[in-house]
Amino acid sequence: MAKIGVISLGCAKNQVNCEQMMYRLQEAGHEILPDVTGADVVLINTCGFIDSAKSEAIDHIIAMGQLKEAGVVGKILVTGCLSQRYQKEILEEMPEVDGLLGTGSYGDVVPAVEALLEGKPVASFGDIHQPEVETGRVLTTPQHYAYLKIAEGCDNHCAYCVIPSLRGRYRSRQMDDVLYEARNRAADGVKGRIVVAQDTSRYGTDLPGHKRLLAELLRQLCRIDGIHWVRVHYLYPDEIDEELMEVLAEEPKIGAYVEALFRKLRERIPGLVLRTSLITGLPGEGEEEFAQLCQFLKRMKLERVGAFSFSPEEGTPAAAMEHPDAETAQARAEIIEELQSRIMDQYNESLLGKTMEVLCDGYDPEEGR
Repeated sequence: MAKIGVISLGCAKNQVNCEQMMYRLQEAGHEILPDVTGADVVLINTCGFIDSAKSEAIDHIIAMGQLKEAGVVGKILVTGCLSQRYQKEILEEMPEVDGLLGTGSYGDVVPAVEALLEGKPVASFGDIHQPEVETGRVLTTPQHYAYLKIAEGCDNHCAYCVIPSLRGRYRSRQMDDVLYEARNRAADGVKGRIVVAQDTSRYGTDLPGHKRLLAELLRQLCRIDGIHWVRVHYLYPDEIDEELMEVLAEEPKIGAYVEALFRKLRERIPGLVLRTSLITGLPGEGEEEFAQLCQFLKRMKLERVGAFSFSPEEGTPAAAMEHPDAETAQARAEIIEELQSRIMDQYNESLLGKTMEVLCDGYDPEEGR
């Protein structure tokens, strides 16, 4: 039995992959540590989507390398999008790394760890288009909710995005498989589910019949005893149809928390909370376009907005296009954040005096609450 330290970086989908690997390792008899100190193997599950994510992953690898040199940790196993994207560079330029697993090789984590413990090198890069099948997971979210990953990969091929080349084509999980997982989690006391995929709105379109099945899946989730609320992330507006809007509007368990057709959804769903992410500095964005974006935010008053600056990623069409410089893009992102902060203040003030149902993560005896 080995002691395993785990560092998970990036998005919720990546977190699910990490939870799956932790489960496989536990089932094989290995111990998952609360931190990396004393680990025989440190597993770093990385993101490689944009420059800031790549820098964060590299910083963690370097930090673990220093701990390895000091004798605090043993082997270093790097998994996830960074290893899939830069396998050659990592092997050549980061000697502190003992093993690599690509995004098609999460299932190989147990033999990879055992090989590292035997002093053997590891570099496994399986098929990134293989069917998506859920395994057990060691949940790393607060006790009251868990992510429900319904698909892997992406077919959108946005000009700025490298994800399809890292995660493969879109593959939906079978609905029975998804519902089985949801029922088991509910039986374990998990009250909330956050539905995630690279693109949740296309769920089912690659399965036999090629139908959009997200609306039906949400209906079935809401019928499961023990599930108190459901949220849906990563919706694409062009795939939101009347059936899905009806489900979002009528199912009381579905949190009014979606990214979509703003005005129409607000008309249909009172109390709707809108969430989206914005990229500043994309090719074609000038002062006029940025001013239009700011006016749009002031007009629509979205409740949740995140902003980050454009990162030209090699291998994407947008990387070869003319775009604002990095300083301008970052300055615009900061303007968006300041604007959104004022909008959030207004939204929070609108909730004063209201009684709302919440789920408690825990009790702080020192604070008395």
